[in-house]
Amino acid sequence: MREDADVETSSDDYARRFSGPVGRFLLATQARATLDLLRPWPGTRVLDVGGGHAQLTGPLVEAGHEVTVYGSSPLCARRVRPWTGRGLARFVSGDLLRTPFRDRAFDVVISYRLLPHVAAWRELVAELCRVAGRAVLVDYPTSRSVNAVSGALFGMKQRVEGNARPFTVFRDAEVEAAFAAAGFDPTGRRPQFLLPMALHRALGSGGLSRALESGAAALGLTRLLGSPVILRAERG
Repeated sequence: MREDADVETSSDDYARRFSGPVGRFLLATQARATLDLLRPWPGTRVLDVGGGHAQLTGPLVEAGHEVTVYGSSPLCARRVRPWTGRGLARFVSGDLLRTPFRDRAFDVVISYRLLPHVAAWRELVAELCRVAGRAVLVDYPTSRSVNAVSGALFGMKQRVEGNARPFTVFRDAEVEAAFAAAGFDPTGRRPQFLLPMALHRALGSGGLSRALESGAAALGLTRLLGSPVILRAERG
């Protein structure tokens, strides 16, 4: 079965989850963590697999990276057109598990909002690693967080977001094992939020969310229990 979870995350309906002050706070936190993990490789060639949500296209381009967004369908191109239309990035579509790129075609490969919704996630990790010359960055919900009881909280998430999908919660060790199988070692880890993103959306206040998460980070709680995690793995 063809993996196409990124079609939904590339839609305007999905983008509305990240609108308003709360959404801007969530995306700014994600972009800041991502650029920090990319700091060893300025101005590098980046492939964003499943990146039709365009959450990172602007920050990556502005930071001077050469960006290619890869989606499972031409439908995933629409939200990245503000950059592709001006020649600031390019878009390619095809099979997520069998990309058309040669081995190590890009310096860094990124894939966010995708791993928890892909059935063949280990195969996806292997493909990300195949085309990455230096490093891969993925995000995922970790069981070392409130996501451990995500099943019980899914009803609340559905009421808040309206179009929530079931998702896989990962143990850190199993994700790291998938990268190890491809010859990649974990070298960076950025847990993003102590509180679930759906709860931040329910609160509806960017200032309150920022204050709560700043306090949690200062106490070291986010580092221990935060989710989703952005993991950087480098070729060994």
